[in-house]
Amino acid sequence: MSRKYKSWMPKDKRDGRLTSAYSFSWYRITSISPSSHPQDAFDLFLASSHVICNSFTICNAEMQEVGVGLYPSMSLLNHSCDPNCSIVFNGPHLLLRAVRDVEAGEELTICYLDMLMTSEERRKQLRDQYCFDCDCFRCQTQDKDADMLTGDEQVWKEVQESLKKIEELKAHWKWEQVLAMCQSIISSNAERLPDINIYQLKVLDCAMDACINLGLLEEALFYGIRTMEPYRIFYPGNHPVRGVQIMKVGKLQLHQGMFPQAMKNLRLAFDIMRVTHGREHSLIEDLILLLEECDANIRAP
Repeated sequence: MSRKYKSWMPKDKRDGRLTSAYSFSWYRITSISPSSHPQDAFDLFLASSHVICNSFTICNAEMQEVGVGLYPSMSLLNHSCDPNCSIVFNGPHLLLRAVRDVEAGEELTICYLDMLMTSEERRKQLRDQYCFDCDCFRCQTQDKDADMLTGDEQVWKEVQESLKKIEELKAHWKWEQVLAMCQSIISSNAERLPDINIYQLKVLDCAMDACINLGLLEEALFYGIRTMEPYRIFYPGNHPVRGVQIMKVGKLQLHQGMFPQAMKNLRLAFDIMRVTHGREHSLIEDLILLLEECDANIRAP
């Protein structure tokens, strides 16, 4: 199945890049093994290209990136910024789930990107990584861009840059430093950036993760609750990321003894995740146990 999008790169430019990459690969291989043949370099380049364009980011139960995998049949799925399917992982197993009713003959689509991106960011990443322009309704109308970039432009651009450092610290599990940076940003921008701004929202997410990893559950809940409304707006309907986020907030409320609030959110998470994950998913099994624990505490005299 071929992509249904027009490539942005002219053929002569594509051929030029292919030749350059081939030449570089050939140079690298022959510098190591003079007996190698040009075809070896070309095959290596093509294999690398297939990995770059067709690999999937493997996420853990909390939708955090943990690796990369190749799933050949799933790489046939085309992209949509408003997809009818989502992909989740159960260990190393990739699951394709319909997130809304699909008409007979309708193409199955997934979103290749993080949904917390403006239309300009999405189109740039699709060009850079997959070499096509997306002309979907969301990209053409810049749907939700105004909400995503609410607030003082100079401030959110500074936060956007700070997130690069925060993500680097997260990658090295430096949670104390992550939390300190997030707290500084959140407190200094309290009056200038609303939580719906996607860069402020990402900082809140990082602060929540840092608090969970540091055992600061009450503070983690404070940040988690602030993400709930923006997540509802940017991850509408049945979306696995929103389902997992609501589950995390409900679990934190359960641990804080907030049983009625926890039950409400855990039930909402279940309604979403039985669609996005399926009843057999290990995370659903965990969620059912949380619901049972919460119900037992509510019924306790």
